[in-house]
Amino acid sequence: MSVSELSVPARGARPGPDVVLDVRGLRMRYGQVDVLDRVDFQAYRGEVLALLGPNGAGKTTTIEILEGFRMRSAGAVEVLGVDPARGAEAWRARLGVVLQSWRDHGKWRVRELLRHLGSYYTPYSTESTPRPWDVDELIAAVGLTEHADKKLSRLSGGQRRRLDVAIGIVGRPELLFLDEPTAGFDPHARREFHDLVHRLSDLDETTILLTTHDLDEAEKLADRILILAGGSIIADGSADALSRRMSTEAEVRWTRDGERFVHSTSDATTFVRELFAQHGAAISDLEVRRASLEDTYMALVREFESGRGDAAARSFEVVSR
Repeated sequence: MSVSELSVPARGARPGPDVVLDVRGLRMRYGQVDVLDRVDFQAYRGEVLALLGPNGAGKTTTIEILEGFRMRSAGAVEVLGVDPARGAEAWRARLGVVLQSWRDHGKWRVRELLRHLGSYYTPYSTESTPRPWDVDELIAAVGLTEHADKKLSRLSGGQRRRLDVAIGIVGRPELLFLDEPTAGFDPHARREFHDLVHRLSDLDETTILLTTHDLDEAEKLADRILILAGGSIIADGSADALSRRMSTEAEVRWTRDGERFVHSTSDATTFVRELFAQHGAAISDLEVRRASLEDTYMALVREFESGRGDAAARSFEVVSR
């Protein structure tokens, strides 16, 4: 199949300059099976997007198509304004990829490896985006300054993962793909990595597409959540918006006279107001809890695993941006 056969007419106006990813009607077929079926979404400059879904949902296939490593069966896809099926080296230099693992030679030292890889990006440096990232600044950003001259074979698992991140961003990407980026990180390293993600998106306006099984991480990092199931995007919105769509019930917990109470209500504000009107200062340890992203996601997985895919799709009505 030729590249021209892959494109379909775009619906609506052509994406503006702030649209970094534009996916419309994406399909991927293996034999008679559609792994992806009419996938539609956009991502914007400086946005952190989390792509979630059960194993086999099509996340890896979607990412590989966006990266230009896999040819799609149908649909229109633009990444940084370019069809990834036609992406040249200058386009690829604007992307960053952090895989779950990266094979290398253990005799390389951290600084020399990053300097070597960074040299490939020099021809693609621009006035607005100088490439590559200064090596020592990059090493400091990922927390490897003390290990800059250490051989890769001597790095711990967490240090090795930090290097994976550095490799992915050495070229100052405009779009960064992160696949399970904090696997193997301790809590301190994970917090530092989250700070780095916020820096990249807020200060450098890097768009980040994140895949992770750590729902707490997705909730903390992502501006928007996409849930992929059955080959289609069935939910699109902030973690809070998706949680509210999933359930109108909130759980109110409080303590009075040493006794703990729990109550479910569809109007937490009115309930709490009436609670204080009735008991006043006797109320302590008040907590209002809505459905979390984990609650939302697990409800989705249960629906699909039980074979009620159509019901799940109706439950997770798409939330507009």
